[in-house]
Amino acid sequence: MKLLSPLRLLTAKPNCGLTHPDFVPNEVLSIIDTVTPMEPSLDKVSHFLSSQAVASVIREQRKPELGFRFFIWTTNKRHFRSWDSHNLIIDMLAKDGGYFDLYWKTLEEVKNSAMPICSDAFAVLISAYWKLNKAEMAVECFGRMKDFDCKANPFTYNVILHVMVQKGVILLALAVYNMMLKSNCSPNCSTFSILIDGLCKSGNTLDALKLFDEMSGRGILPNRITYTVILSGLCQAKRIDDACRLFNLMKTRGCSADFVTYNVLLNGFCKLGRVDEALALLKSFKSEGYVVGLEGYSCLIDGLVRAKRISEAHSLFQKLSENNIAPDIVLYTIMIKGLSQEGRVKEALDLLREMTGRGVLPDTQCYNTLIKGFCDMGLLDEAGSLRLEISQHGCFPNTYTTTFLICGMCRNGMVKEATNIFNEMEKLGCSPSVENFNALIHGLCKAGELDEARIMFYKMEIGKKPSLFLRLSQGIDPVHDSASLQSRVKKLCESGLILKAYQLLMQLADSGAVPNIITYNILINALCKAGKINGAFKLFEELQIRGHSPDSITYGTLIDGLQRVGREDDSLKLFDHISKNGHAPGSSVYRSLMTWSCRRGKIAVAFNLWLRYLRSQGVRSEEAIELVEKHFEEGDTVKAIRTLLEMEIKLADFDSAPYNICLVGLCQMGRSEEAVKVFYILQEFGLNVSAPSCVMLIHSLRKNKNLDQAVNVFLYTVEKGIRLMPRICNNLLRSLLRSRDSAELVYVVLNGMKSAGYDLSAYLQHRTRPLLRHWNIRESENTSPG
Repeated sequence: MKLLSPLRLLTAKPNCGLTHPDFVPNEVLSIIDTVTPMEPSLDKVSHFLSSQAVASVIREQRKPELGFRFFIWTTNKRHFRSWDSHNLIIDMLAKDGGYFDLYWKTLEEVKNSAMPICSDAFAVLISAYWKLNKAEMAVECFGRMKDFDCKANPFTYNVILHVMVQKGVILLALAVYNMMLKSNCSPNCSTFSILIDGLCKSGNTLDALKLFDEMSGRGILPNRITYTVILSGLCQAKRIDDACRLFNLMKTRGCSADFVTYNVLLNGFCKLGRVDEALALLKSFKSEGYVVGLEGYSCLIDGLVRAKRISEAHSLFQKLSENNIAPDIVLYTIMIKGLSQEGRVKEALDLLREMTGRGVLPDTQCYNTLIKGFCDMGLLDEAGSLRLEISQHGCFPNTYTTTFLICGMCRNGMVKEATNIFNEMEKLGCSPSVENFNALIHGLCKAGELDEARIMFYKMEIGKKPSLFLRLSQGIDPVHDSASLQSRVKKLCESGLILKAYQLLMQLADSGAVPNIITYNILINALCKAGKINGAFKLFEELQIRGHSPDSITYGTLIDGLQRVGREDDSLKLFDHISKNGHAPGSSVYRSLMTWSCRRGKIAVAFNLWLRYLRSQGVRSEEAIELVEKHFEEGDTVKAIRTLLEMEIKLADFDSAPYNICLVGLCQMGRSEEAVKVFYILQEFGLNVSAPSCVMLIHSLRKNKNLDQAVNVFLYTVEKGIRLMPRICNNLLRSLLRSRDSAELVYVVLNGMKSAGYDLSAYLQHRTRPLLRHWNIRESENTSPG
């Protein structure tokens, strides 16, 4: 006797007799009747037929409930499963949210008919919710599977893990992974790829590597996606050499790379400033069949921009048309950003106009890049005009737009105007972001209006929503830090309350515009500069009570504040405290200590501090650092600095500040000859010498009667547009006027001041004018005829 078709059974109403599904073609029904799991050769036919049947019911007969019932049945039959029908259900649910209730109703009917439900039936629901950006509903759906006696399979686990990772709740994803293991559901390659990706994106590269090792320990071979994800994580962690070794291992294991993998490595080298190595690597990639596309060019151009090699970046950008590659909005934004950072805002604006002329519409981020450039140049009217222009392309100014304008205005002393823009946001119903508050508080602090800054701080703290600390620190199991949060999430997941765990984590991102560590740093800095070190430390304690962790800027600011009031020993104790508490002091901390060491004539201490910092980064060659130390120990400070620069300047995180600090230190120790050599080395490497360094160098050279070099440094300030204070110019002029050998250089300085726009009538002090008049008389006597 021939068994009835499962499709005929499913199309019947619950608790009713069978009805002939005349809306499904008879030839489809007859083939489905004969297909069984014993005929694997017909799998492809089965997949096709099942998807066609679902499509026929839903699209042609407009009976979605029958299509849902048939789909739920097919999920239990491997030979009837179909990606087409899977995607069809997801698209249908996501397109019209009204079908969600019907799908849940169908699940209830199937459950009541005692038919088992496979977890793939829930996977489509989770995917549809995520497609509509309803992550909370996706998590709730996963949690409700147990109500239908449905045990999740690896595929469904992977779907929900993907949602959690994309939502940025890696802590919850790891808790669900532990649930997966406890339920004896074996993870597969996709599971590890998803989790490794999440760990890498959250900055937990070490944990990602441990999971990568665990994957191998379970006998699961990583595929190209897994390798690409871990390579990306290593590059983000600045472990590019480790990434290259893993890439070679990937090839030896027979796993071929694709253009995404190649681009990840190129991007890694470029972001570290090792652009020349990226270009060399590109040649080897081409030999393996890699063709440079838009993404590849974007990586290289972005790397050149980061390395401040704008001319090369612009040249490569122009070559795109030769290869028939049209720049997209991302690449245009990269170039506009590079030109703006170099102060070439007119060229950047021309590029924006070219972009719109080619039909590539700029977005808010693109405009913000240019607005920031204009604000940095002090061209606030032009920046304001661009802000108004954004809406012409269907975009709207965002918090970053107002932040750049507020910062620019505060930097130019226009705190009142910045406050007006801030108040305008509130009137328009826009909630100011943390960045908006921070910019204005910083501007008020800079203007010396500490009381107003504190009022703004408390206004921010009160906010429209209670702070995370106040909301989570209540109850019998309070959350104070990441460890207690992790414990709470784990307990909730083990109790099956996954949705509650998700909601708890999402409160982190929904805490309103409450003070963050940047806000605290701004106020601590203002208090330190005002000499109120005890108030700064009180705020330092408060931020920790409220669940924030001090960063390197916090520590650097406090160390600077302690040094400023002469508490050198306390600052060193705080420096040691950083390392003992598991923190790695950032460059700002080292720079602060270096500056004060130089001021106290301890340049050797300052230099050794910077070498200690470089060692802590782990990306510099130990041999090169030891060579620098050798030169310094031999007393050849200039050679040591040159050797260090040759190593450092190739890196993306290169910082010229320590070299300017050392230059100032040499001046403060009276070693002006060495200082001026360092000055020329910095110029040779194309680095800007800071205004304070130029002032100290002019003072030191003048004091040591090296007036020729002092004038050269002054001319450098003219060339770079550095405006010196009247005291500096007058001291230099008086030294030249009093020296018979260098008196002719007075003309050079005066002409330089005129060309730079100095108002000589206002700049020349009363002590300089008599000398200048006497010098003019003497010069006229020397040049008069017999």
